[in-house]
Amino acid sequence: MVTIKSQRELDLMREAGKHVAGVLGELAKMAKAGVTLLELDAAAERLTLERDCKPAFKGYHGFRHTLCTSVNEQIVHGVPTNRALVDGDIVGLDFGLVYKGFYGDSAVTVPIGKVSDRCVNIMRATRDSLYAAIDASRDGNSLRDVARAVEAVIKPYGYSIVREFVGHGIGQKLHEDPQVPNYVAGASSLKLRKGMTICIEPMINEGTAEVRVLDDQWTAVTADGKLSAHFEHTLAITDGPAEVLTEWNPARFDAVLGPLTKG
Repeated sequence: MVTIKSQRELDLMREAGKHVAGVLGELAKMAKAGVTLLELDAAAERLTLERDCKPAFKGYHGFRHTLCTSVNEQIVHGVPTNRALVDGDIVGLDFGLVYKGFYGDSAVTVPIGKVSDRCVNIMRATRDSLYAAIDASRDGNSLRDVARAVEAVIKPYGYSIVREFVGHGIGQKLHEDPQVPNYVAGASSLKLRKGMTICIEPMINEGTAEVRVLDDQWTAVTADGKLSAHFEHTLAITDGPAEVLTEWNPARFDAVLGPLTKG
């Protein structure tokens, strides 16, 4: 059942989203060559607790960490390890927390040092597809309209859209109805309504859309070993443009990716 949030619930989700954006911004600054994935995870937990919030992912279906860290060919749900980041890597940081019973969830892919044009291009395409989908997330539009916006950005690049993992509703649970696919064939005709809160999170692969999961039973990687990128926001549907609740300011990526492409 898709829930419509009350004004009080939306206010709490705004606060949760601000905390998510604040922590994720600190983690993105920390993600540099020589830093290990476990150090990022430890920082995520410390920063979450300092805000009197709870990690959303830790303990979820047995996941043991606060942060998901996905490097290069890793798509999503990456398990933090002692692996140190190196110049030229890209790392997806997927983070969520709970504030007064309400969840916020967001992800960003961060360049480490000077990265290749291949990295820049897939990060730019994924970021731009997220914001195109947000633009399409309006009262009365359908989930197919949202997925179509993602496809319209990605198709000219020749990249593939991951199908095994999709966006989702969010509120008093991390994952609520509806599912929010990033491809039209998987999306429903469900209409968005004012007061709905959803997460849109395109996961885009440089090569094949096929996925395999590593022996840790969590980390999903591209089947062909090519690059992947992941960006995500929590948003609320309004009677106008969608309100991004986890805004980490896309302008901070402009130096690497160029300004956000509109239209």
